[in-house]
Amino acid sequence: MALRIITDSASDVPRSLIEKYNLHVIPTPVVIEEKDYFDGETIFPEEFYNILRSGTDIKTYHINSFMFHKNFEPYAKNGDEVIYVCFSTGIAGTFNAANIAKQELLEEYPDFDLTIVDSKCASLGFGLAVEEALKLAANNVGKETVLEAINFFCDNMEHIFTVETLEYLYKGGRLSRTSAIAGGLLDIKPIIEVNDAGALRPIEKVRGRGKSLKRIVDIVGERGKDLREQTIGLVHGDDKKTLEEVKAMLTEKYGCKNFLESYVGCAIGAHTGPGVIGVIFLGEESPYKNLV
Repeated sequence: MALRIITDSASDVPRSLIEKYNLHVIPTPVVIEEKDYFDGETIFPEEFYNILRSGTDIKTYHINSFMFHKNFEPYAKNGDEVIYVCFSTGIAGTFNAANIAKQELLEEYPDFDLTIVDSKCASLGFGLAVEEALKLAANNVGKETVLEAINFFCDNMEHIFTVETLEYLYKGGRLSRTSAIAGGLLDIKPIIEVNDAGALRPIEKVRGRGKSLKRIVDIVGERGKDLREQTIGLVHGDDKKTLEEVKAMLTEKYGCKNFLESYVGCAIGAHTGPGVIGVIFLGEESPYKNLV
């Protein structure tokens, strides 16, 4: 019996973290030319963004209850305590599907101790919460404290993104055709957050890529706490060069020195496109940092 932390691939946790903690990441399905692939298992970001740029039609759907049943059952059989930190209900139906699988498993394994956390976060927003949980669990911190830490991180996580092109927001129904055309002509770059309900929401419009990146860095300073000490999440849609520029700005302006970097994976990247850049950070100082 052990405390196991698991998540899904929309958390965009980097491979280094998966390997260090032997983290179980349930892959999000991706449909490319009517064929199913699985994010981080049968398709990877480098390949994914090349396909996206080619104009190939790509769709995603959330992990269904059958998939969750298959991924949860080994832990039920083993009698493990499990915390599953999942993609926001404000963006996908992952949480409900996971709970259906849990109820099915409890009929066969009535003592199965599974807690499903709706992160109301996206990308490294819940990836950072998962990292904190893994560190605490590795230090033999109890399940209740680990859950408290996960909830603190998820409740206080700030996500600020911008995109390089409006095309994918339009394709995903998050932008009208008129707004996409006008925005493209005027070189408008929206600043997007994940709001308290866990949904993507545009909060500002900025003209030009450079100004949008500078504005993201400014917002980090306006909303972030303890930036010099906390781990900052940096994510990109196959644009490491721009990510390095943002990282340098954060380091110079706020003295940030701890970063967790990753691709925006298929689950979100299909709807934001190549060139998406995001900075993810805590809006409050963590009371758990002395436990890890």
